[in-house]
Amino acid sequence: MTIDSPGALLRRYGLQARHSWGQNFLIAAEVHTAIAVASEARPGRRVIEIGAGLGTLTDRLLATGAEVWAIERDRDLCAVLRAELGERPNFVLHEADAVRFDYAAAIAEQAEPVAIVGNLPYQLTGPLLFALLEQVPTGGPWVVMVQKEVADRLCARPGEEDYGGVTAVLSRVRAISRVRNVPRGCFLPAPRVDSAVIKLEARPEPLGAVGDEAGLRHLVRAAFQQRRKVLINSLASLGSRAEAQAWCAAAGIDPGVRPETLGPEQFAALQRAREAAGAGAA
Repeated sequence: MTIDSPGALLRRYGLQARHSWGQNFLIAAEVHTAIAVASEARPGRRVIEIGAGLGTLTDRLLATGAEVWAIERDRDLCAVLRAELGERPNFVLHEADAVRFDYAAAIAEQAEPVAIVGNLPYQLTGPLLFALLEQVPTGGPWVVMVQKEVADRLCARPGEEDYGGVTAVLSRVRAISRVRNVPRGCFLPAPRVDSAVIKLEARPEPLGAVGDEAGLRHLVRAAFQQRRKVLINSLASLGSRAEAQAWCAAAGIDPGVRPETLGPEQFAALQRAREAAGAGAA
């Protein structure tokens, strides 16, 4: 069984997209297929879908035989999901806020790594990615739709103009790649910007071990707050100039470089130097 198009479902249930919630429903079947393939959904694997909406991607995921845990906070859309998909044996609906959802519990005791997919609202992209990073740094792939400019930043390499702190933190534990670009016409209603699907695959080991993950994130945020400053000046908010010089020396990093030239391994080395000096906590 295949459910109707988003337009038909909206008409049937007398609903409209909530612009204040960033609701834009994906109507391109080929993109649904690309996300399902990238997620490696299959029988025996659980897939968590963030923001199931009207259930069109959910339907495609269910067709793979995977167990789909759909998260949706809009009560009206939850009613649609129950009516359209509620009888599927591999469908589980969670009426919840995706930012506060307990992902760690959802992946516990699963025989196969759990995949996470979703079309992330622009204003929640950062909070959702960091919620996932804190709770499920390892495990199955994350396949998410984001605004194209966000995808450009997340897929950027050290030294490139789009590279920033979020990329440095995420790419340390997840290899980030672009699945495909998605033009604005693939949505109902059409947003004002284009989107892209990206895949974040867990690395076998992080690019550089640290003792305090929160301390590392604090370090990277400080380094990129004024990205045009050289590193030694960017680290001024974390300690004295002499301390910053010592951290750079211990990490083998030139204090005169700009932060956007440093890769995840180098930020990890800086964090280890801070921890060794007793200054690594957030």
